[in-house]
Amino acid sequence: MTTTNSATAPAVVSGTTDLPKSSSSNSLSSNTGATLAGNFQTFLTLLTTQLQNQNPLDPLDTNQFTQQLVQFAGVEQQLKTNDSLSQLVSLQQTTQATQALGFVGKTAVVDGSTATMKDSSATWHLNVPSSSTVDISVTNSTGQTVFTGKYTAAAGSDIPFTWNGQGNDGTQWPDGKYTISATGKDLSGNTVGIAAQVQGTVSSVDLTQSPPLLTIDGQTYTVSQVKSIVSTSSN
Repeated sequence: MTTTNSATAPAVVSGTTDLPKSSSSNSLSSNTGATLAGNFQTFLTLLTTQLQNQNPLDPLDTNQFTQQLVQFAGVEQQLKTNDSLSQLVSLQQTTQATQALGFVGKTAVVDGSTATMKDSSATWHLNVPSSSTVDISVTNSTGQTVFTGKYTAAAGSDIPFTWNGQGNDGTQWPDGKYTISATGKDLSGNTVGIAAQVQGTVSSVDLTQSPPLLTIDGQTYTVSQVKSIVSTSSN
């Protein structure tokens, strides 16, 4: 009986068949920093593997062989590009963390409608696109409406509204968190969208999040939500 040693018989493949996985391919993937031109040994291993496994009756066309070399170089370049992008992302995250740490202890103005009333005073900053009659409603942490009012406001991107904590019936509400809702109508009676902002001291920064989160009066905000920094002397 005649036996065949399959371990030593090379696989017959055509010029368009992918190369079989071998230790040489693993070596290449584990060292993506080496270039085909700079690492002759890697290039030679790929070349000899390609030649050993091609069909003698159907040898690899020169153009196809050249195209494969170009593909090797293209894949390698893509791997390098991915590494570069990863480094850029890492640098950006480091920059965001450094920037966020600089806000600790500062008084920041951020997008938001919930402010903390302290010593019977809560302040919001309203963005009024055009001169309008503004209807304001303030609710407490349970959603109960504690104050309503109608005001005339000129156009402005930072119009402060300070509430003294007194309800319409004269009740003095305790310090805590209160949420404002503002709607407006211009001189023609058209509805005007009014955005609210709040200010508070940045007490801490959570660097485990991406992007980092700033804690202001017990609520978290991203750096992109910070509209301005208010100096302590002007508070």
